[in-house]
Amino acid sequence: MDNLLKRFTRLFFLLLFLLQTTHSFSQIANNEIVGIWFNQEKAAKIEIYQQEKKFFGKIIWLKEPNENGKPKTDNKNPDKAKHKDPIIGLVILKDLEFDGKSTWEGGEIYDARTGKTYSCYLTIQPNKTLKVRGYMGISLLGKTNIWTKAN
Repeated sequence: MDNLLKRFTRLFFLLLFLLQTTHSFSQIANNEIVGIWFNQEKAAKIEIYQQEKKFFGKIIWLKEPNENGKPKTDNKNPDKAKHKDPIIGLVILKDLEFDGKSTWEGGEIYDARTGKTYSCYLTIQPNKTLKVRGYMGISLLGKTNIWTKAN
């Protein structure tokens, strides 16, 4: 009986340790997307940052920053007042929130190449890449890109 009690106690503490460790990882994962990422084509670097409980991303580098000898601007934006805004510094990810597991959702992604804004979610993959899914309406109708950490 004494041996059974020891085994039960060890098992109990092992399970308690595993639960605490899992909880700690989810705490850490909250800001795992923060940093600088290459887009899929490696044509841009996006800095993802946190403001309060939400996450945002802005373009900080372009492989080809100029067009016709001048810095690229947001000339495809449906708001004509933004056509002269530079692409570098443009916030393209907005209002993402961590779901407590491995996904940041509820936000939007702006595609400066087309001037369109989509709903989106981001998911950290096991190989530490970032799955970026932009969609209209339901996530089945969309496109996925894989971003890689730049730093």
